[in-house]
Amino acid sequence: MTPLRRTVAACAAGLVWALPAHALYKVVGPDGRVTYTDRPPPADLGKPQSMGRDRSPVSEAASASNALPLELRQVVARFPVTLYTSADCAPCDTGRRLLQVRGIPFAEKRVLSEDDAEAMNRLTGGRSVPTLTVGTQALRGLSDTDWHAYLDVAGYPKESRLPRGYQPPAAAPLVARDAEPRPQPAPAPAAPAENTAAAPVVPPPAPTGIRF
Repeated sequence: MTPLRRTVAACAAGLVWALPAHALYKVVGPDGRVTYTDRPPPADLGKPQSMGRDRSPVSEAASASNALPLELRQVVARFPVTLYTSADCAPCDTGRRLLQVRGIPFAEKRVLSEDDAEAMNRLTGGRSVPTLTVGTQALRGLSDTDWHAYLDVAGYPKESRLPRGYQPPAAAPLVARDAEPRPQPAPAPAAPAENTAAAPVVPPPAPTGIRF
């Protein structure tokens, strides 16, 4: 067994539990303190912001996985694959193509803000992209050999078994964005100012009976 295979086998236990499929929440308390939780917090702890894998009760990723053959659904359920990327990242593009060519169903999370970076660090233990997670095992940086080795250990087929017409879930920011603020109505035009100019003074008529 090669050193890489021994390393992968030793780390295989890290794939036993998959990352949680429910949402992760960022909570900002009244004192400004930021905490992270996988359960909806009480209302008095501050406004929660959903930031996990699922952005709705029935996620786009879950809907896509229902179209997979049984052998793939079983592997995906045990060891979901997530690719963390950012904009203008050539290694991210290469890693995405690697997964697509092998036929790996995966979710793509974009790191576009500081909140995204904090959430990624919380989930993977790092901030570098690309990062691939297979179950709970995080692989930071692009490595064809390592990525294929861990996918093999997880039980993913070496060649694509995706059904024809399969559509992967669209890439999404790691932290759900707040709704765009509604445009404010334009202020009403100000009423025209009253003309306060003084009226011309009309001289009184000259008294009668005066001769020059």
